[in-house]
Amino acid sequence: MIKALVPIALLATALQGQVIRTVSYNLVRLDAALDSIVTADSPLEVLGEHFGLTEGPVWVKDASGGYLLFSDCAANVIYKWQPNAPLSVFLERSGFTGADNLNAGQQTIAGRLAILLIGSNGLALDPQGRLIITAMADRTLVRLEKDGTRTTLADRFEGKRFSGPNDVVVKSNGSIYFTDSINGLRGGGASPQRELPYNGFYLVKEGKVTLLGGDRDHSGDFPNGIALSPDEKTMYVTAGFRKTLAYDVLPDDTVANPRVFIEAGNDGMKTDNQGNVYQVNPAGQGEVLITAASGKRLGTIQLPQISGEPRPRICATNVAFGDTDGKTLYITACTHLFRIRLKASGLRATQ
Repeated sequence: MIKALVPIALLATALQGQVIRTVSYNLVRLDAALDSIVTADSPLEVLGEHFGLTEGPVWVKDASGGYLLFSDCAANVIYKWQPNAPLSVFLERSGFTGADNLNAGQQTIAGRLAILLIGSNGLALDPQGRLIITAMADRTLVRLEKDGTRTTLADRFEGKRFSGPNDVVVKSNGSIYFTDSINGLRGGGASPQRELPYNGFYLVKEGKVTLLGGDRDHSGDFPNGIALSPDEKTMYVTAGFRKTLAYDVLPDDTVANPRVFIEAGNDGMKTDNQGNVYQVNPAGQGEVLITAASGKRLGTIQLPQISGEPRPRICATNVAFGDTDGKTLYITACTHLFRIRLKASGLRATQ
């Protein structure tokens, strides 16, 4: 195992309201195959900080080259980050549209601050380029139409409301997969508002909601992150802390043959065009784990723990590939947003 410490840059780059700086990080090389993906001379850049809790990044392609959308679960907004432009709000009230949040959203911490997770979480694009949103505190899966209106795609299973849709991925044929967690409920699993007694992951297809799996039969295997392989024949779903399962995707878009893919990961993930899996471990030092489709660990990007006050919380929650060539990895990390250039490409139309 080789650890490479990438030095911190002394200068920041200011571009039309943006301040971008590089920071130190550790690149842990477990296999030589990592060299074809990322090397220690790739700088890690801070694109933003002082957020509540960032999540769910997705790159949107357009004629100008594209832009990144990501959720702030505490601010209840979706932000838009675009090269050479100031950070802006893309969507207000992204995850909670009610008038009273007294009983909405689970509480967590961001540095020293106690915050509520009331905003959107996972984001994805459907084949028509429409944004699919897990509206966590509204306890719904939503599609943002081109005219700005919102369409509820799913809000309950067998008549019972979801607890808090968490992460989402869309297949090229338009089928949507999402995980449901207790993060939309004040008090989490102990909330009297909870209707479904388990955490699950679901398929939404042609208006029908199908339960595919979860912790109903295996307590503690609650799903969180979810992703598809580039050929869409394998689905990856986290199961509790430090375990990721792989499933075969069947012709009808349901799944079968669950098996342990890796004993690691517990939040968002994506795959690159070679089938490598990039998944985060938010506990302790925030990490992005890079694993081959075979399950062989290739290496880890360990995010910095930046000191100072107000105390940040850098925890790694999700990733997305972006830029015109798909070779930039954007990392949401609670109070921060990072990016790092890769040699591998992972941009897909419906990631």
